[in-house]
Parts: sequence; structure tokens; C-alpha cells
Amino acid sequence: MQITHIEVLRVAIPFSSGREKSQEKNTDAYNAASPTLTRMETLLVKITTDTGLQGWGEGFGHLSNPMTETALNGLVGRFFLGQTCPQSPDEIASLMQQAEINFHAFGRTGPVMFALSAVDIALWDLLAKARNQPLWQLLGARRHKIGVYASLVSYGNDPQRVAEKVLSTYDAGFRAIKLHETEYAAIAAAREVLPQDAELMVDVNCPWSVKDATAQAQKLRSLNLGWLEEPVWPPDDLAGLAQVRTQGTRIAAGENAAGVQGFVEHFERDAIDIAQPSVSKVGGITAMLKVFSLAKQYSVRVVPHCFYYGAGLMATAQLVALLDESVSLEVPFIQWQEQLYPQLDFTPRMVLPDAPGLGFEPSPAVIQKYLVSSQTLSLMTEAAHA
Repeated sequence: MQITHIEVLRVAIPFSSGREKSQEKNTDAYNAASPTLTRMETLLVKITTDTGLQGWGEGFGHLSNPMTETALNGLVGRFFLGQTCPQSPDEIASLMQQAEINFHAFGRTGPVMFALSAVDIALWDLLAKARNQPLWQLLGARRHKIGVYASLVSYGNDPQRVAEKVLSTYDAGFRAIKLHETEYAAIAAAREVLPQDAELMVDVNCPWSVKDATAQAQKLRSLNLGWLEEPVWPPDDLAGLAQVRTQGTRIAAGENAAGVQGFVEHFERDAIDIAQPSVSKVGGITAMLKVFSLAKQYSVRVVPHCFYYGAGLMATAQLVALLDESVSLEVPFIQWQEQLYPQLDFTPRMVLPDAPGLGFEPSPAVIQKYLVSSQTLSLMTEAAHA
């Protein structure tokens, strides 16, 4: 099979989250959990072969999607266009390594790596479809039912709003909930109203110096959090992260690690209790499998990051099935104006599709309705421009 078309689709779907519209003057939302955000983007990639087989992927970016989109429409897409479609996991790994070598001068994380991640996911989708297997089965998972945990947007550190939301989420059946709040009062309010069988995690998105993060981790220790996620700025201050970890609060990080090598450095520095590779950022499924193997060697627990909702979410779900039963899939716990595909109707358990590949079949009508931009690279077009 040969790759003949690469279609890049940028989609933004409105959502609600049970919070009032932000009154903040600065309406730029740089983080997907921001109170100012009212719609969420996904950057989808559809790769088509000369046999008509199609594979889906998703690159990271949220509001920086235009940069990842440019990479996919440009040098990254053109590298893969016309390539022979890999027929085994080893062939995917070999092709992806060649791409990373070619593009290493543009950085080991950021838009180019996000673009490569999207392509890698699509190649695995194609491989599983070619073998007529669900991806979880191709990967060797022994289970096709996984737990789901609710990852909430930010409620502006308002203790009452946070308490109300976590309680309603618990009442919906979720026994693991993650906050995106940064103030002790809001986090403590959540812990206070939740029953003891609920696990509470907190992602603070790299706001503190090592000194401040150390103090916060010490203060939060009494709340018995599942983990404190990315407490230190800059996120690659691994010595600082290791220092915060000594306070007794479990530390999670890795979403912003620079590829697989970034995780090697996290592990060697004893910087984290929980590794959080992100399939749409770290290099796709190929890179995720390498991180899983490394984490096992270093005896570090893995709980993948997944605050997106396209093919990357379904890829993460299949990867979670490879991990221990205690590991659940993170999902952005919001209510979509329209669902891109059926699995976005979240419940505390997900049954992975039996269909070949990712099982990601987006609605063409929803894509068309919420399409921001699109472009298709094709062999025919490229030949005409040559």
C-alpha cells in the first residue's frame, strides 16, 4: 500500500461545563481548561492509501493548532506522502525514526513532534485495519473494558463551584476526578465534600517556583491526593521536581516531556511517581509503547495524559487497555454541543470497539459543521506542482 492522500482537518466544537461565562478581560485561552474557553479544537489527520484504506490520527495543539496544522500541511505531510504504508509495528517504528531524524533540528517537542504524533496514530490505525483487528487486540491488550476518570475544566478557584461540580461528577458515577485549580481552598473544598472512596487528583499546569511548589506539596499532603501534576516552572526543571517529590505528595508529570528521551531523564532523576505520556504530543503510539517499556524498567506507574477528544483519545483508550486494571482513561469532562463520535458520551467505564483499527469514526456532518480549516495533500497534486 502507498500513502496517496493526507487530509488535515481543524475542528472546533462548542461545549458547556456548568460554569458561568468568564468575565475576565483577557479572553485569550492558552490552556484547554481555561475558564475563558467555550469551544475546544481538535486537529485531525486522515491518511488514505491507494487501496482506499483510511487511518485517523490527532495532533496536539488546542489554540496553537495552526502551527501544528502548518507542519502537517507542509514538510511533515510531504515526507509521508507517497511512502509505502508500513506493514508491521517495526516498520512503523523505522519510518517514524527516519522522520524524527530528518526533522530533529526543529525541536524534540512542539508542533513538528505533534504533527508526527498524528501521523503515527494514523499509521497504527491503518495497520490494525489492514489486519482486520481492533487496535487494542493488535497491541496485545487482554482487556477491552477500561475505567474512565473525569478531568474537569477550571472553575476559577471558587471553592463553592468546585465543590458543587466534583459532587455532581461523583453522583454521575465517577470515582476518580481531576481538578485544574491552583489554590488550596478550592482543592480542600473538593476533598471535603467527596466521599472517601473518591480519588482526587490536581493538575496545576506548571505555576510555581521550586520553593513555592515545595511549600504547596507539603500543605496538600494532608488531602491525600492521587497526585499533584506538573507543579514546577519550568516543567523541565527535573531536579526541582525531584525536590518537590520529597514532601510526600505524589508527583505526576511528563505531558510536556521532549519525546521518549525526556522520559528517560525523568526516570533517571527520580523526578516523578506517575509518568504521563501524551500520545498526541510525545510521538504517537510508537513512542507511548517505548515509554511504557521504560517505565516498567524504572518501576514508575504510567497514567497517560489525554485532554483532547479526537483520534488521540481513542488511541489513548487502546493503550490504557495494556496497563494495569487500576489505570483509567482521562477524559475532558464537558458536555459537547454535538458529539463528534459516540464514545464521547462518557460514563465511568468504556468498552473498546470491536471494529478494526482505532474504532474512531467521526461524523462527517459534525466535522463539516464545525470545520475551521482543511487541506488535502495528494500525490496527483504534488506531481502537478513538481
